[in-house]
Amino acid sequence: MWTMLLGTGFVVLWSSGFVGATLGATSATAITLLAWRFLVAAGLLLAWHRPKRGSLALHAGLGLLSQGGYLFGVYEATELGVAAGTSALIAALQPIVSAVLAERVTPRQWTGLGAGLAGVAVVVAGDLSGHPGTPWWAYLLPFGGMLALVAASMIERRTRPDLADSLVVQCATSAVLFTGLAAVTGTLTPPASGTFWLAIACVVVLSTFGGYGCYWLLLRRTSLTTVSSLLYLTPPTTMLLAWLLFGQDITVRALLGLGICVVGVALVLVPGKMSVPRGMMTTCSSPTSSPPPRSSPPRARARRKSRRSPS
Repeated sequence: MWTMLLGTGFVVLWSSGFVGATLGATSATAITLLAWRFLVAAGLLLAWHRPKRGSLALHAGLGLLSQGGYLFGVYEATELGVAAGTSALIAALQPIVSAVLAERVTPRQWTGLGAGLAGVAVVVAGDLSGHPGTPWWAYLLPFGGMLALVAASMIERRTRPDLADSLVVQCATSAVLFTGLAAVTGTLTPPASGTFWLAIACVVVLSTFGGYGCYWLLLRRTSLTTVSSLLYLTPPTTMLLAWLLFGQDITVRALLGLGICVVGVALVLVPGKMSVPRGMMTTCSSPTSSPPPRSSPPRARARRKSRRSPS
């Protein structure tokens, strides 16, 4: 139940980044938004928790990949003219790349991964054309960001760092990175707009603390393929949020894509990747249940048998 709640929260909170990006884009550049997003997030986290010094390099590397590389690739590609739908479709390759590089996947799950990618393609089909003059290399930015997030996820699965320390150092590293970029490009000064700070509050609380927090917690409880497959649900969820908050239209094609995404993710999850281990179900089935009796080692059983036998 906790894993399913985390998965649901991850999809909604990760998708909420669209809300903050849309609000912030009306008054500031992407680099300005990212710089102040992580300055505020890092300040709040450092006031709450001081990380241990032992694994600072590991946490900083994860932050550069999962936040710096991923978000810079997506945001910068958008500014260069790559359509949001194109970036979403490229980012939706992550579950397949993760499955190929990191884990053993069943044929049924391969079918679900393919169906999920097809569903995302249907959802964003009307938003795949970029602006005139968009350079060809701009399309490599979201692809590189997707690979950076995959690499960070694989490293996290192997090293399993402390989550609190990791989130603090990651946000601090991203704050240094994006503040430096904003200072170099002359876009560090925030606009005097309430909309901008509302966008910052949205991306800090919902996207950074909520979205990334749920992402790393899910990686501890499930497989990388399972967590990545949930990303298929973020474009349709973003579509629903845009309809609720901004009045953007929902087409029949988008609803069809949403249904395909749900089927694809179900095919990935049904084999039991998110299920509780059988032994845990045995011991946690009720508040009064007790753990199963431990079997005696063979030597102990042999000694007891020899004692009971007549001399």
